[in-house]
Amino acid sequence: MSAQGRFVDGAAQGAGAGAPARTKRWLVALDIDGTTMREDGVVTEAVVAAVRAAEAAGHEVMLSTGRSEGMTVPLLETLGIEPKYLVCANGALTLARRPDGSYERVHVEHFDPSDVLQTIRGALENAAFGVEDETGHFRLSENFPADTMTNAGELVPFEQLLTVEATRVVVISPEHGLEEFLQIVEDMGLHKVSYTVGWTAWLDIAPEGVTKATAMERVREWLDIPRSRVFAAGDGRNDIDMLRWASTSGRGVVMGQAPDDVVDAGNELTGGVSDDGLAAALDSLPR
Repeated sequence: MSAQGRFVDGAAQGAGAGAPARTKRWLVALDIDGTTMREDGVVTEAVVAAVRAAEAAGHEVMLSTGRSEGMTVPLLETLGIEPKYLVCANGALTLARRPDGSYERVHVEHFDPSDVLQTIRGALENAAFGVEDETGHFRLSENFPADTMTNAGELVPFEQLLTVEATRVVVISPEHGLEEFLQIVEDMGLHKVSYTVGWTAWLDIAPEGVTKATAMERVREWLDIPRSRVFAAGDGRNDIDMLRWASTSGRGVVMGQAPDDVVDAGNELTGGVSDDGLAAALDSLPR
């Protein structure tokens, strides 16, 4: 069950153009939920202003999220930015901006989810499973809670999930507390996939070796921006690898409400999402 990458020619064309000479350009990678956007779905005026100011200063500001393409691209209008690239599905999907302003998939990682799904189902019989393909379409074995980003999917029998070429698998088990869920996941000994566990009993699975960090490093190379000028902001366990990547030579900014293991992955701590912590961190970028 190995990951398979697909690259579309032309992804990096024109990558280095457009930054004003007055500022050394930084690559700025922003998580969405809990970082750019509050839990109630609001992006505050302070955050919007800070994001736009960072782009106006010549920095390459982009989103790096667990969301699908369809739940990421519309947010750009709210933010008022036009990034060259977007990273979705926790690094499994990278999009590039076309001249007309639309986005195309330029790098896709996918895997056969059948083994991992069967393994997890054996340990979590009453869990709900969701599988996302490269188009962002979700197939769900059960209805997900209405407040999750995967609730709008197609209900199918569990067996049908085994046949999808997946970019992402999501598992939720509301009957388990977080600590119990973490132990169950550890005991399963999942192999040949990358996975993170959320604050609740939520398991996010990507192709082996694929994270936001691997996608962001690829984008960094396309843009030819030094590792010393990368800035990443996040709050969740799916941000840990990206925060470590940024912290190595640049800035890994952790939101104030993040759990301790996420805090440990970064090298800076800002205010919580409800206190516009992202805006404060972005305002410290060179102008």
